[in-house]
Amino acid sequence: MNRLKEQYQNEIVDALIKKFGYKNKMEVPKLDKIVINMGIGEAKENAKVLEAAMNDMQTIAGQKPIITKAKNSIANFKLREGMPIGCKVTLRGEKMYDFLDRLVNLALPRVRDFRGINPNSFDGRGNYALGIKEQIIFPEIEFDKVDKVRGMDVIFVTTAKTDEEARELLTQFNMPFAK
Repeated sequence: MNRLKEQYQNEIVDALIKKFGYKNKMEVPKLDKIVINMGIGEAKENAKVLEAAMNDMQTIAGQKPIITKAKNSIANFKLREGMPIGCKVTLRGEKMYDFLDRLVNLALPRVRDFRGINPNSFDGRGNYALGIKEQIIFPEIEFDKVDKVRGMDVIFVTTAKTDEEARELLTQFNMPFAK
């Protein structure tokens, strides 16, 4: 069983019950899924770029990404509906906890001039979004084989009702929020 999942069941649930006064264990917010999204603008001219990005994402997430397509046409961007413009992965269960563990303990400390992540990026419903500027902070990515530095969005979807509950949940998972 995963280290973070055990920590959640043994320590975090009790800590959250103490702090927010839940009456039932099922009320305690939990991490539902993590969605990693990579928008690749230049994929419309060059299909190989999307292929490279998908390989990077598969290495990071440990799961095959799906291609996201444009929902509508935008003439100024030379974009037609249905063109591939990115990729995303939805992680649940064991893979989700593995990714969270690697993100918090290995990847984020490798960011240059890192002072913590923005504590204000909650959406009002208990979900948190985090932008990563370069995929090379992950130890699985080999620096020599990277064709271009790309960023990605990581969205943490929780069952929390408020931002305060979600922030406390992620803080318990050792998320390094900036003070």
